[in-house]
Amino acid sequence: MASRPLQEPAFLILSALAAGPLHGYGIAKDVEASSDGRITLRVGTLYGAIDRLAAAGLVEVDHEEVVDSRLRRYYRLTAEGGARLEAEALRAEAQARRALERLDARGKSRASAPGRATGAAPSGLGAGPVPA
Repeated sequence: MASRPLQEPAFLILSALAAGPLHGYGIAKDVEASSDGRITLRVGTLYGAIDRLAAAGLVEVDHEEVVDSRLRRYYRLTAEGGARLEAEALRAEAQARRALERLDARGKSRASAPGRATGAAPSGLGAGPVPA
């Protein structure tokens, strides 16, 4: 996994866990909210992704508890997972900045693009406007 960029669902799972341990349903809801509803993880997809991230050493089980006679497993980001998430976020931010700079060079107004009125980086990709 380290050699290729993360797929968006994996990136969003790691991002959800950056805030602290979450159980599967909590991760799925965070991913859906973070993607503005574009990504809805089904159970099999979610746990398949978590298993792959765990096999890569990016997430691990934090703890388990029984709620309403059902086992609830909480996951957390590992140190390696945090480093990978940071590297991926910086890579995505740099790519977005480069694209926006190229559009600016063409004379395209970012203010006229949907969701670009403030000149801020795309949602989840960084903070602040791109310098002119």
